[in-house]
Amino acid sequence: MNILIIKPSSLGDVVHAFPVLKALRDQYPESRIDWVISRALVDLIDNHPMIDDLIIIDKDLWKDIYRLPETLKEIKALIRRLRSRYYDIVIDLQGLLRSGILSGIAKSRIKIGFANAREGSHLFYNKKIPTKNNLHAVDRYLEIVRAVGAEVKKVEFPIIIDKEAESKIRDMVRRDTYVLIFPSARWLTKRWPMERFASLISGIEMSVVISGSGTDQALGDNIIKLAREINDSIDVINLCGKTGLKELIALINNARLVITNDSGPMHISTSLNKPTLALFGPTDPENTGPYGWKEKRNISVISARVDCSPCRKKKGCDHLSCMMEISVDAVKREVMHLLSS
Repeated sequence: MNILIIKPSSLGDVVHAFPVLKALRDQYPESRIDWVISRALVDLIDNHPMIDDLIIIDKDLWKDIYRLPETLKEIKALIRRLRSRYYDIVIDLQGLLRSGILSGIAKSRIKIGFANAREGSHLFYNKKIPTKNNLHAVDRYLEIVRAVGAEVKKVEFPIIIDKEAESKIRDMVRRDTYVLIFPSARWLTKRWPMERFASLISGIEMSVVISGSGTDQALGDNIIKLAREINDSIDVINLCGKTGLKELIALINNARLVITNDSGPMHISTSLNKPTLALFGPTDPENTGPYGWKEKRNISVISARVDCSPCRKKKGCDHLSCMMEISVDAVKREVMHLLSS
């Protein structure tokens, strides 16, 4: 059997799709499984033993009108690639217009996706799976797995730890034990104030590593500056922008505790079963939080109880009450609980 999974982005959503890969591979061990992935996330699943081939799309290139000739060339090559192999099943987990079109282009007898998929993508499926909107993303994806006849015996996240990346991280960090902090998030509304991260770090009696993308370097530097104004003896380093995805996974895997806003690294951390403290504001941890966090003793979620949350606003909030209501003391208590247990 040939199976195509379409799930190009984003980081957290691709991690949520790992149980789909595991269930399909368990059910159909001799099958061929290909995956459509965004170029920016290739390292997350590159050389994965459960995946036979990657079909890479550069969706960021497609947004640049000035690079239209390159985009058209890539789209033509992508169409040829999708039409070059017959797939018994095409599974669209993205559920957007672009992924729906890719489903339509692919040669397959069964094209399956969510009945309530957005942007008209459901029009490209011949098998539409109804799901409840209040399900966690992982459980929604697994509904599609069951619809193609695969049994889900256990929800597992087969994330690969790259040995070379682990060695690089050991050389970069040079600390046996550390608390790892991700102070950023794609939405500004998801970010706990940097002053509070600084206050938190100043009281942690353990080495601290701050991580994030290249655009978070200044944020990391500012947090360290503020933290040292409170306690100049703290041991903290800023690795924002200094790790690729493989190194990021290794950095998380070697941490004693991960503290994070609602973000992609949060999902990597909990999928690796690392002690994790997640801070939630405008989003709902029931739907997009760490999978199974209520049943796991090593995962804590702090979510402020304000009337307007979850609003799911990426921007446009002038008070950010949901994040401002999360106190440093409350986070400190959870940090101590997770470190002690």
